[in-house]
Amino acid sequence: MDVGWVYTIKESMHAYAANVYSSVTEELSLNKHRKFIAVEQEFFRLWWGSVATDKHKHQVRQLLKEGRLEFIIGGQVMHDEAVTDLDDEILQLTEGHGFLYETFGVRPRFSWHVDPFGASATTPVLFALAGFHAHLISRIDYDLKDDMQKNKKLQFVWRGSPSLKEHQEIFTHTMDQFSYCTPSDLPFSNSSGFYWNGVALFPDPPKNGIYPNMSLPVTKETLHPYAKTMVQNIQQRAAWFKTNHVLWPWGCDKQFYNSSVQFANMDPLVDYINQNTKEFGVTVQYATLSEYFEAVHQSNLTWEVRGSEDFLPYSTEPFQAWTGFFASRNVLKGVARKASSQLHAAETLFTRYQVSYPDGPVSKEEALQKLKALRWAVSEVQHHDAITGTESPKVAAMYMEHLSQAMMGVDELMAALFILPQGFSTHIHPDTYATQDSHSKDLEQHVIVYNPLAWNITTVINVTVTFPMATVFDDQGQPVHAQIQESAESNSTYDLFIVVELGGLQHRKYLVKFSEKPCKEGLGCGSTHQAWIMPFKRLNVSQWLKTGRRLLPILNDCYKVFVDEDTNLLHSITDRYAKRTVRLTQDFWEYQVNGNVSAGPISDNYVFSANTSAVRAYKAIRMEIVPGKIITEIRQFFYRGEADDDYSFSVTTRVPVGFPRGAPLCHRLEQSYSLGPLVLNTEAVLRTTTSLGNNRTLFTDDNGYQMMKRPYRKFANNTIARNFYPMVRTAYIEDGSSRLVLLGERAHGVSSQSDGELEVMLHRRLWNNQAWNLGYNLTLNDSSVVRPILWMMLGSLAATSSLYQREALELQHRPVVMPIDRPQKAWGKEEHGTGSPLRPVVLPENLHLLTLSVPGWAYSSNHTLHVHNMGTRDTGTTEPNYDRILLRITHLYEEGEDPVLSQPTTVNIQEVLRGVGEVRTVEERSLTGTWDISDLGRWKWKTAEHQENGGERFRFGTQGDFNVTISSKEVRTFFVYFKPK
Repeated sequence: MDVGWVYTIKESMHAYAANVYSSVTEELSLNKHRKFIAVEQEFFRLWWGSVATDKHKHQVRQLLKEGRLEFIIGGQVMHDEAVTDLDDEILQLTEGHGFLYETFGVRPRFSWHVDPFGASATTPVLFALAGFHAHLISRIDYDLKDDMQKNKKLQFVWRGSPSLKEHQEIFTHTMDQFSYCTPSDLPFSNSSGFYWNGVALFPDPPKNGIYPNMSLPVTKETLHPYAKTMVQNIQQRAAWFKTNHVLWPWGCDKQFYNSSVQFANMDPLVDYINQNTKEFGVTVQYATLSEYFEAVHQSNLTWEVRGSEDFLPYSTEPFQAWTGFFASRNVLKGVARKASSQLHAAETLFTRYQVSYPDGPVSKEEALQKLKALRWAVSEVQHHDAITGTESPKVAAMYMEHLSQAMMGVDELMAALFILPQGFSTHIHPDTYATQDSHSKDLEQHVIVYNPLAWNITTVINVTVTFPMATVFDDQGQPVHAQIQESAESNSTYDLFIVVELGGLQHRKYLVKFSEKPCKEGLGCGSTHQAWIMPFKRLNVSQWLKTGRRLLPILNDCYKVFVDEDTNLLHSITDRYAKRTVRLTQDFWEYQVNGNVSAGPISDNYVFSANTSAVRAYKAIRMEIVPGKIITEIRQFFYRGEADDDYSFSVTTRVPVGFPRGAPLCHRLEQSYSLGPLVLNTEAVLRTTTSLGNNRTLFTDDNGYQMMKRPYRKFANNTIARNFYPMVRTAYIEDGSSRLVLLGERAHGVSSQSDGELEVMLHRRLWNNQAWNLGYNLTLNDSSVVRPILWMMLGSLAATSSLYQREALELQHRPVVMPIDRPQKAWGKEEHGTGSPLRPVVLPENLHLLTLSVPGWAYSSNHTLHVHNMGTRDTGTTEPNYDRILLRITHLYEEGEDPVLSQPTTVNIQEVLRGVGEVRTVEERSLTGTWDISDLGRWKWKTAEHQENGGERFRFGTQGDFNVTISSKEVRTFFVYFKPK
């Protein structure tokens, strides 16, 4: 049941989703042979909390106890696998698992990932870490699936991580060509087969229970034809698998909302086939997924091993490459990731607060409710018809509303957490600088900056202000290096760049003093440098004759960036450490695609179908350079027409200056883009053209977790579209000497269509006349202006290997910047140096603090005790547990990627978290926290490469031992308890 897609959550609940759970619960209770699996938790949780009667709830608990109702996956949604980030996949899985375990003591062991558009290699790793025995997928490339069917290779053992290998392998079942639905064709009837429900009706279900397109009922006359059709399909499928057990899915999208009709027709059909086994050659039974996988496991066959390859991209036929959704609804993709980053920051901040001030002024009940609302919204938008951009406009608006409302609540929470414990004014104004009174004299602004990473950082924050000059002081009253200049976005605002130094999970307060008068040109105001814009002549592409004659160098300790004054484009970059110059140009191109189904293949929300190669999207470029002492900006504005007044595309490249070569800041070129509105039926790409000989081979990340090699492949049809891949955080190209890395703060599509080229699809605007798209309003007429950010790095393979993972996280988790009051009250001297900053929380540079949160789960870590307590208490009366802290630490590097950073690293959790509080006990748990790590007991599967040391190798130390050794790409999860203050 799609959590969104065409209809909103509310519409779907009303029209059919609530009826699924009500009617299935009732029907299962009437017949002991019936069984059912349920997947996404969002609809179930809504039903459980607002629709289910006490009788329903009693029935559900009994059905779970009998094993006739089974929760599969158990995540909040069935997440997309291409454009979702690792953090958010874990979050939505944890959200569902926490609810199921707390409510029922249930812990899912199998997956049913049938509908995401392609399969990443990260998902099976996460499911293995969560304790799953087996994984099930469906949507993979049509010709690959055909080959796997013919050779009985639809089932295999998947070792998704090249570093974790057999230690987190998982048995994987691929659905055959019929996918996850019952066959719809009936040779003896025009009705669709086996769907006696019919088609769900929106907005209201019919009062008489008669739905459109209900299948021919099972009667004496139709019983044998139905049985024959069903058995023939079962036997056809049996030929594609190794065991005698055939998984035959009974149902499809939006089915079983009228399950009395379904079961009334299914029951006699099952009985009839079993009564005539000699004739048909098969027996059939209702089964849960666990029963099927248990039968396969007990067959004791030897299975082929599949390595860390993924199943991306996904195509359904020659001109149906599902690579468009990698970039659909860029704004939603950006907001979803921004919300995720805000949630991470708020979780860590609240955890520190709760441990330090357990009875502090911020209501922990309200805080947890605000965090839960954002957890829900971020989890919801990971659905495979949400963050993908493949939903209708009203559903996209619903996701945006849910995210925005929850983010506002967490904004308020963070402001309170920053201010109230220190005893400052409780009147909080998390406002923008635009509210300032320009007539006030000697205006001041307090700004709090928080580092949500468990590393010490030196970085530059940018605050938009309305005054031409400002000086900045830290919380000790010391001047801070800053730079101010006119904004590229507006004639009435200024960009104030401030150099901040923050420890891990630390926040500091800065004082900004404004002046209505700028400094004299070329002079600074104290510690603040005022930068001035150098405009360059607007150039038409038609005027480009000789290029590369006038090169303007922009230097820092790491790079010489050369700008070509003959084109107003970048020309080349010199890696000053390796002493190598790489030709490098960046500009905007567009794929012009077809919108008429009668004229050939079309592009839509899902599919990218390019008719020809991309064409240049501009005819003129204007450039400005802003030389600075902290940041030097290169601003480029691209005009669609030679005489256009307004630009269609822009890019601002910020070159950090004054930072030493060893500083991460030195290596990153920060780029902010603006695109749109696009012309209809165009797909805009940033094309980076280099002199790197990459042979059109590209590397992109799977969910920000691991890099995948993407060699260019030629196809008889649709070669351009089928060579696009998802970029969640990272993409790079390389030759034997150098690597060019791009990092993003939202997902994009990416390709290398020519040698030395890296294309990033940033925006799409489409309309077509396909009846299906028009009927569901899935045409993606997206007229928005999008503003994504990319960071670019160039260097040797060794240098970039040690950098890009951390840099990607620094981009994702940039410091939180919060103005805390309007500049109408002077900052008294007594407020300077109000206490020393909190002790930082710092991990080694190859480890990342993935999670530090207060989940609030009210259950015992001991499973036996938890189940016992559930049976003795009145459900729904338990209070949240604020003392259990959920901690996850992950190793960022692959085995062999870096001679030092890839090594296992030992940390003492008590020491690492001393800045939060004194750790009392630590328990190692499964990924979602519901299992003690020593109780997982995942099934072993026999393979030709079976190694005796397979299975889980990771164990925590003995009681009282706080040392943990974390190896390449491990994700370790713990419950941490602090001594009360």
